[in-house]
Amino acid sequence: MKGLGDLMQQAQQMQEKMGALQAEMTALEVTGESGAGLVSVVMNGAHEVAKVRLDPSLMAETTEVLEELVAAACNDAVRKLEAAQRDKMSQLAGGLSAPLGKLFA
Repeated sequence: MKGLGDLMQQAQQMQEKMGALQAEMTALEVTGESGAGLVSVVMNGAHEVAKVRLDPSLMAETTEVLEELVAAACNDAVRKLEAAQRDKMSQLAGGLSAPLGKLFA
């Protein structure tokens, strides 16, 4: 039964770490860019856009161009956020011993 007790203790430690990790991931902020930095979007870990910056030179562009650049910046931010969250999850999983570690690897 010692193995089961160890497994339960590992599960409890993982649950505590997951709670801390969730708070940390929600607090993450990433910046997505498009148009060689002419448009930038700041997104938090809850996938909420917190800020949009448009270079003043874009004001002469058509609405369609602006829409495409904002969408591309948002998509860039989502990709960066997902990569950061995957990295944090792999750090958590790397600290677990088998068999729990294998579940998250």
